[in-house]
Amino acid sequence: MGKLDGRVVIVTGAARGQGEQEARLFAEEGAEVVVADVLDEQGEALAKEVGARYVHLDVSREDDWRQAVGSVEEAYGRIDALVNNAGILRFNALVDTPLAEFMQVVQVNQVGCFLGMKTVAPAMTEGGTIVNTASYTALTGMAAVGTYAATKHAVLGLTRVAALELAGRRIRVNAICPGAIDTPMSNPARLDPQADPRETSRALDELYHKLVPLGRIGRPEEVARLALFLTCDDSSYITGQPFVIDGGWLAGVSVI
Repeated sequence: MGKLDGRVVIVTGAARGQGEQEARLFAEEGAEVVVADVLDEQGEALAKEVGARYVHLDVSREDDWRQAVGSVEEAYGRIDALVNNAGILRFNALVDTPLAEFMQVVQVNQVGCFLGMKTVAPAMTEGGTIVNTASYTALTGMAAVGTYAATKHAVLGLTRVAALELAGRRIRVNAICPGAIDTPMSNPARLDPQADPRETSRALDELYHKLVPLGRIGRPEEVARLALFLTCDDSSYITGQPFVIDGGWLAGVSVI
């Protein structure tokens, strides 16, 4: 028996990184997984590998959401869970950030999360779960990622509001707040087919050894297990909460 047997789950940004590991784990736990992404070739390959369904979805476009939800309802008759995982990151000082760059990040990270909840929640006629991917930076500041941090603060606010408004429909809404995780977002070397991912991961572990109490960067598989907990019945009395998974980074700075 899997923890998600028979449940229909949409995972956005699922072609790689955290979303890929969430899709893999959810499929292992018995879910009918819908891999949603703009990376069609990678998304389709993953869906074929794990026995899932692929849909093209630009999370910043309302029409894409409507079409994706419609195709999932047509295929399965319902939707039980959503993981709003898709997101982008840009590094820049606030005073150097062009408005177009700021709005691009807002459209994907913040508007994408809003549209996901707005479009999918009405399809959860028997109740369900929504897991929004916020960030460590939703709870604190970090230089050079002001736009990203602003959108993740907004995601956390949306999560709390949605939890209040959707509780009557038996829909639970929570947020995961990862710190530094070894994905292409924080480790672009993973996109280089010539790079050894084990070597790049070891280099990141060395970089974060002094920053993170647990002494290493996080793994996407660890984030996937938290997303599973918040999607399955193990978290049946939890809603409206942020769950930090950062190796202790937010706890503070050690001076010894």
